[in-house]
Amino acid sequence: MIILAGKIKEMINQIIEERAKGNPAIREMTIAKLILKGLNPNKFDSYSADDPEIIEKLLNIAKQFNVRKMEENIKSVFSTKSLEEEVVLDIKSQLNRCNVKLLVFFASSNFHQYRLSNLLQEAFEDCIVVGCSTAGEIVSGELLKNSVVAMAINSNIVSDAKVEVIEHMKKNLSLEAAFTSFEKYFNESLYTMDARKFVGIVLIDGVSRKEEKIMDLIGNRTNVFFVGGSAGDDLKFLKTHVCANGKAYTDSAALIMLKINDNAEFSIIKTQSFKALDHIFTANKVNEETREVIEFNNKPAILAYADAVGATSIEDAPKYFNTNPVGLLVGENDIFIRSPQRIEGTSILFYCNILEGMEVRLLQATNIVEDTKKAVENKINEFGRIDGIINFHCIERTLELEKKNLEKQYGEIFSDIPTIGFSTYGEEFIGHMCQTATMLVFRSKV
Repeated sequence: MIILAGKIKEMINQIIEERAKGNPAIREMTIAKLILKGLNPNKFDSYSADDPEIIEKLLNIAKQFNVRKMEENIKSVFSTKSLEEEVVLDIKSQLNRCNVKLLVFFASSNFHQYRLSNLLQEAFEDCIVVGCSTAGEIVSGELLKNSVVAMAINSNIVSDAKVEVIEHMKKNLSLEAAFTSFEKYFNESLYTMDARKFVGIVLIDGVSRKEEKIMDLIGNRTNVFFVGGSAGDDLKFLKTHVCANGKAYTDSAALIMLKINDNAEFSIIKTQSFKALDHIFTANKVNEETREVIEFNNKPAILAYADAVGATSIEDAPKYFNTNPVGLLVGENDIFIRSPQRIEGTSILFYCNILEGMEVRLLQATNIVEDTKKAVENKINEFGRIDGIINFHCIERTLELEKKNLEKQYGEIFSDIPTIGFSTYGEEFIGHMCQTATMLVFRSKV
């Protein structure tokens, strides 16, 4: 578990300075009032752990003192109620003190997605509400199932936002109308937008097989990073939904462009728990539409793979799929993973495209918990603190954690950080990949 520290001292100082406004007498009086309320400022420093109960108490005191800047910029909540109406009431009651600019939610496919999306939009009518169906949910400290997780983000983090839905992708996939709408709304060209002030979230129908094309179109049109995931349906692989505008859509993608407040910033964590081995596969023959590799290294794909991993037979090879996928290397250490899904004849069907002529390396699994913990700690060291994380986490990683009974340890990495996420059917960052955790990270600079 990563222990965050220093927020309590920051909040106390903010209450004192906001109330005193430079008057030494009022400053001393405010300190005395805090002590009388059971919070002695002298007992906290920048190393004091961020105790949630004390933070909640300080938020209440700030409200009593009419200190408006103390509201939580990002708050994550969840509900395990069974009916959509109950879920929405539960989430709204937990967010009743938040000034919400953007609400992001991820919901088990067991819920009626259209009803849930509609009720959430009605409950948070003055903000943008977006989400999707999942193959499992993530919230601060826990990996869940059959739940809804939600994150409220206020205007101190996101100053403005616009959502566009791309429908009927299988018939005619075009993002140009969405791009034009973004440019008109923000009055800026996507080609020249400041990639430090704008960031996109992309949620895609997880059984559409359109992820590569969407990310390619986005990459052609803008340098703004889009981060996201492919919606799930709890491993049924039949129908997934993306949600926006109080509706739920299939065969669709939701693009959300965020303009980050001048007093905030974002970053991206991409972590995958694999190392590249020396063995190289060249895809000599592929079917791009079905994500099928027919031949590797001028051999039937499954024979080349089985030989590389030391499988005793073709039938034995799939047991290596999770621990030994293949990956595109960008530079020395950046891997875009392509996970085998299943055998079809002597071909291998993958969760992500491998193009003809493409070279991929055989990979070997490492420790998901330790690698993720290190990645988050590195970002905290860089940022100073993290105010919120949206975690797009591959279902294959979740299944591996479940197999090894490591769900609790993984969840604890995020226990002190407002976090939501979901188990995806693939992750989006520059391109489409899998067996990766791709996280959008926010922090306030004030």
